[in-house]
Amino acid sequence: MQRKLLLATGNPGKIREYSRLLASVPFDLVTPAALGITLEVAETGATFEENARLKAEAFARASGLLTLADDSGLVVDVLGGEPGTRSRRLAGENATDAERVQLLLARLKGIAWEARTARFRCVIALAEPGRETIICRGECPGIITTEPRGSNGFGYDPVFYLPLLGRTMAELTAEEKNRLSHRGLAVQEAADILRRLAEEG
Repeated sequence: MQRKLLLATGNPGKIREYSRLLASVPFDLVTPAALGITLEVAETGATFEENARLKAEAFARASGLLTLADDSGLVVDVLGGEPGTRSRRLAGENATDAERVQLLLARLKGIAWEARTARFRCVIALAEPGRETIICRGECPGIITTEPRGSNGFGYDPVFYLPLLGRTMAELTAEEKNRLSHRGLAVQEAADILRRLAEEG
């Protein structure tokens, strides 16, 4: 019987992405909801790494399972690195993706195209009771568009333009996004570690 890996998120978009990204990893993926865990972890860290570590270790303690948690977000150069760790909360706790995108575009109004450089960052933490937490990272550079394009993905994907492809993240197929996204790159590193852990038993 395969070991369980807890995905410490309730975000449906993330759960879908991780289910695809980790399809080849020999673990049975479970969610907090499936285990009846209703833990809320305050993201009080100053960095993506601190927040990922906080979530992974809290859910690992609550479940006793090997746990994967991430913190990811959008870093916009002209905004001094914002929204950063506040990416999901930019327009308030209960804001929709569309509201967050519109607020970001409003803050960048009048900013020249070449100054709209940004990057998606993702930090994954793998935590298990009694073991040292492992950190994996991924980053994807791009430019913030002036209006949303595309209907795939979630979050800021419709305004995150990839110059080499000439499309926004929301105009990519799931397979394309998983190959080059910040989360896809971080998961590639995490997947290698998870395969090693599975072999160890």
